[in-house]
Amino acid sequence: MALWGGRFSSSPADSVFALSRSIDFDWRLAPYDLRSSLAHLAVLQSSSLISKEDGKALESALKELVAEVTSGKFTPIASDEDVHSALERGLTEKLGATGGVLRAGRSRNDQVTTDLRLFAIDHFLEIAQLITQLQDAILDKASEYCDAPAPGFTHIQHAQPVTFGHELAKHAQSFARDLDRINDWLERTSVSSLGAGALAGSSLPLDPLATAKDLGFKATFANSMDAVSDRDYVAEALFILSLVGIHLSRIGEEWSFWASTEFSWAKVDDQYSTGSSIMPQKKNPDMAELARGKSGRLVGNLVSVMTMLKGLPFAYNRDLQEDKEPLFDSIDTLLLVLPAIVGMVATTHFNREAMAQGAPLGFSLATEIADYLVLKKIPFAQAHEAAGKCVALCESSGRQLHELSDGEYAQIHPSLDGGVRAVLTVQGALDARVTHGGTAPVQVRKQIADARAKNGATQKNIADAQKAFTGMMSL
Repeated sequence: MALWGGRFSSSPADSVFALSRSIDFDWRLAPYDLRSSLAHLAVLQSSSLISKEDGKALESALKELVAEVTSGKFTPIASDEDVHSALERGLTEKLGATGGVLRAGRSRNDQVTTDLRLFAIDHFLEIAQLITQLQDAILDKASEYCDAPAPGFTHIQHAQPVTFGHELAKHAQSFARDLDRINDWLERTSVSSLGAGALAGSSLPLDPLATAKDLGFKATFANSMDAVSDRDYVAEALFILSLVGIHLSRIGEEWSFWASTEFSWAKVDDQYSTGSSIMPQKKNPDMAELARGKSGRLVGNLVSVMTMLKGLPFAYNRDLQEDKEPLFDSIDTLLLVLPAIVGMVATTHFNREAMAQGAPLGFSLATEIADYLVLKKIPFAQAHEAAGKCVALCESSGRQLHELSDGEYAQIHPSLDGGVRAVLTVQGALDARVTHGGTAPVQVRKQIADARAKNGATQKNIADAQKAFTGMMSL
């Protein structure tokens, strides 16, 4: 049923109704709209704006609708414009004219953004929980390989040896920042818009603070015009989701490299691989590739909403209807991708021998020569130059750094001697990097322990928040 029309002499053209209709995607807001309707009803009752009899009937009907929407018994029909009109139709079917009483003191403008905030908070908690599971999988795998030598890369070129656990654990830091951003976003998003009306508030004796408390929000709006037009929380949500997607994409990129024949580092479990319809031998890391590919749509959804928001004047505009599908799609995408990547990471096995063999290649120990000279009080610029000359001599003669003679070392730099060979080992290079956050196994273990502790605390906070949200929704 339409929630407007009294001043119109004709119904909308079919093309107008088709363009305006949002029920196909905003129906998923129904549980949140019903919960916010119960909160609005409580305020109307406490302000004596409706009779006790009508209030009791409306409360009963709303709770019936909650059950019917959940079970699928009540669904939209072709004439429903949006989630709000569909649910009001449900109320009037049960109560007649009394079903329209709830419209007093609120507008779809404040109603929809309240619903969307609740939806987003609910699903962000779910996404955060999945990210912590991915953190567990990353840290478990990093712990397994915290003493395994491997090449470290910059510019996709061998740089310095690292422990492979250090390589894996770096991803935990990215996702920890994502979880911090989600926590900050939850704080900023926990603001109720209900009571702002269409844009100017209400002349009725409503209590937006009470409504906010009822719905579990930490605050209510400060300015009614801002309340109905603000979609910062959607844009920020899409940024966070796109950055999570980018971090997943980087895992996908690395797993694809590592699983290649050229690397032969990673053996992705059969459960998280696919084959080829024409090449029987193929085993493809498709989950990694899909994680990499899905990041594009996440970034696209962010750009779509930012572009829509950039020129909106004054308060509410219908353009804001375009905020939901990108947000829904980004949330759905991550809820699809995250479990698969958690499983892929947890079940991948790595080839220690292949990684160890690659660790010293590409003259990755050259920095040890420079550091050896620095410890002899040689300025680093000179030490760097000397180490580079050692590499050039080895390249021209087909040797490795430790194979140069004492005389060749001395000719390159007078302070360079045969003692440098003692530091020209992968294990020596790893063990020496004991500074905070470094790649030495002792430091990697500390990083993993610290990350586990933080992730454990985050998991508890998320579980507490989900419990509180579920309690609020079940009233």
